[in-house]
Amino acid sequence: MMGSTDRFSPDEVQRILGLTEKQLDYWERLRLVSPRKEQGTRYYDFRDLIGLRTVKQLVENGVPANRLRRALAALREKLAHAEAPLSELRVLSDGGAVIVERGGTRLEPLSGQFVLNFETRELTETVRVMTGRSADEWLAVALEYEAEGKNRAQAIDAYERAFCVDPARPDALINCGTLYYEDGNLEKASEYFRQALVLDPENALAHFNLGSVLDETGHVDAARQHLRQAVRLNPIYPDAHYNLAFVCEKLKAYAEARQHWEAYVRLDPTGPWASYARQRCSSSNSKATKSAGTT
Repeated sequence: MMGSTDRFSPDEVQRILGLTEKQLDYWERLRLVSPRKEQGTRYYDFRDLIGLRTVKQLVENGVPANRLRRALAALREKLAHAEAPLSELRVLSDGGAVIVERGGTRLEPLSGQFVLNFETRELTETVRVMTGRSADEWLAVALEYEAEGKNRAQAIDAYERAFCVDPARPDALINCGTLYYEDGNLEKASEYFRQALVLDPENALAHFNLGSVLDETGHVDAARQHLRQAVRLNPIYPDAHYNLAFVCEKLKAYAEARQHWEAYVRLDPTGPWASYARQRCSSSNSKATKSAGTT
């Protein structure tokens, strides 16, 4: 079991608790939970994780910020004096008040119209499991789930755990985004591909995937920009040329479309889409010639 001396970076906290950078910054400005600092490095300890988890629960149930401050102050005070806070402390509601409790002793009550039952043991187990394997091991687990073809939720969870263990792994984000894409959740897929590009702006696959999602969601100009990046970074990527050719046709950029149809046929002359690409190449060539003749 982890103690209060364990340190977690802001990125790790976001992954463990499912928070965003904006949420952490906002709560810091409200002085609800602030990161600790040592030699210029910002970090949170396990007590902070419990506090942040509690804040998240209360926010989701509509508790105002001033009440959050009071609830968190009571929570941190109790943690500071408890011998075994992770097993002794809980935050709950009796339907009329939010309270922090240890061994039946209540701290400062807060009014609220919801039911909350949060055991800190749940967070302990989450962190224990997430830190028990390396990123490569979690990736291997995710790939096994994918291979089985029926455990997609578990695969997504394993990819997210891999990224939590090693936040410098864009491959985990890309694979996770691909699963969301295949499930039809284009918004979530786009989010993961964008995160991957923040980590690795020169990742051709991330540009290709994001460009493909943007095309499907009607953001054709943005799609072309990312697909152009994909073929720039990997000129022998046939699928990137194929999708970029389609996008260029939508934008009536027929000369550019023809270049990428030709590139696709050259790179994959016997592929399943080669015959169709040749037809489109001929059509784009005709349209490009006609367009040039009218200008």
